Amino acid sequence: MSLKHAILVLLEQKPGSGYDLAQRFKGGIGHFWNASHQQIYQELKKLSSQMLVEFEVQSQSERPDRKHYHITAAGRSALKTWLLEPTRPERLNSALLVKIYAANLAEPAALAAELEQNLAEHRRRLDEYLSLEQSYLGKGDRIGRKQSQIYLTLRCGIRYEWNWIEMLNEAKALLTDDVLPSKPVLETLARQAGAGRRG
Repeated sequence: MSLKHAILVLLEQKPGSGYDLAQRFKGGIGHFWNASHQQIYQELKKLSSQMLVEFEVQSQSERPDRKHYHITAAGRSALKTWLLEPTRPERLNSALLVKIYAANLAEPAALAAELEQNLAEHRRRLDEYLSLEQSYLGKGDRIGRKQSQIYLTLRCGIRYEWNWIEMLNEAKALLTDDVLPSKPVLETLARQAGAGRRG
């Protein structure tokens, strides 16, 4: 996976400028693939030189002219080829987990504050994703195939944020109170799933 493919996916859905793409990276696909404005503009330049995207210059009265991009037939073909390529399971790289791993060397108060900061951010994202989920659930059987695909990635994001919240709460309990989780991970998950079905 590369930024190239993420941009091609977005342009296949809807043409737009570099600014438009940057805004779309703040939601939707941006929930699991991030890119800065600079990275987006650099990649668009490469894609244009490879003839995978084309652009037309649009005049703006009070702003500089902007380039409006759309995917080409070659770009759509390259995207379909990539979709057929196998994707390896991704391995996690987390600076925060390395800090927890070496917590005995850290200043307890500083690490506790960082855990709280990360916990607040994951809770904020979870709340955002749960709110988005309600918009999908409210559509009932009217949701189409493309929207269903997007909803599936949203559910993955909800699980991801929930997992981090659980882990950070466990880390806080261990680092501040020396309390280890009393149950194996899978047993804990099974119990939570059962409670959810009963609710």
